[in-house]
Amino acid sequence: MPEPVATDTFPLGRAPRPTTGEDLAERVRRTVADQTGNQVDVSALQVRATLDGPEVPSLEIDLTGIVVAGARKAPPAPAPITVREREPGVVHRLSVDAHPVTVEGVRVDVRAEAEQVRFSWVEGTDGSLAVELVEPTADAPLLGTLRIAAARTELVAAIRRLAEQAAASQGLKLTQLDVDLTSKGPRAVSVAARAQLRKGFLSATATGGANATIDDALVLTLSDVTATSGNPIVAAVLATARGRLQALEGRRIDLGAQLPPGVRIVDLRLDVGPEVVLTARTA
Repeated sequence: MPEPVATDTFPLGRAPRPTTGEDLAERVRRTVADQTGNQVDVSALQVRATLDGPEVPSLEIDLTGIVVAGARKAPPAPAPITVREREPGVVHRLSVDAHPVTVEGVRVDVRAEAEQVRFSWVEGTDGSLAVELVEPTADAPLLGTLRIAAARTELVAAIRRLAEQAAASQGLKLTQLDVDLTSKGPRAVSVAARAQLRKGFLSATATGGANATIDDALVLTLSDVTATSGNPIVAAVLATARGRLQALEGRRIDLGAQLPPGVRIVDLRLDVGPEVVLTARTA
């Protein structure tokens, strides 16, 4: 019989498993630094943990002060581990905070908490140590809350930077962009944009927009998608993007179906004001 293999793991150095919270916290910090490959300065990362045998009563991860900017390569997936021994464990309380973390110039405030997160300590035949998450099930669901918030002005500025890059890739220069985000309810938002574009000595205006709604069954619907310009050259450039977006118009995307059986969102809100705030709760 072949030996069992673990593929979806978080490396924690060498066996045996840590026996103190301080050791576990240091191993988590070291792995995060290794996984980012020096692409992100994680010196501000703070990790605190308590340990009781294989159980983790608390694990607190604080991302405050970390800055992520520019194109980043995804870290390589950890190599599969040929398992010598598995030992079950539970993180009784997991929290992830950032007040804030800065992503592409946007200061993002994050607060996430989860309870009874199941995992396994995995010791490899090569002496390596890792943790392997155990997927939640209907009998052992994930219980948690999430809040993500960012200033509306900073989000709009980030959208402008991305639009400038997209326009430049088409030989256009974006000289002005106005973006209006409007809340249409706790799970609905409309986006309207007006851009001034230049190509050589020619100038043109382009407009676009869309509505997004998530119903009580967590089904996302995109509607009223537009992207047009009175200038035929700019309209031709927009045609491809408009076609891709309009292909999604009216399509119902079941977000809940993308989640494991043990992850059930019972409350979801998107509030748009001076801040754009996403909150969610699982039970």
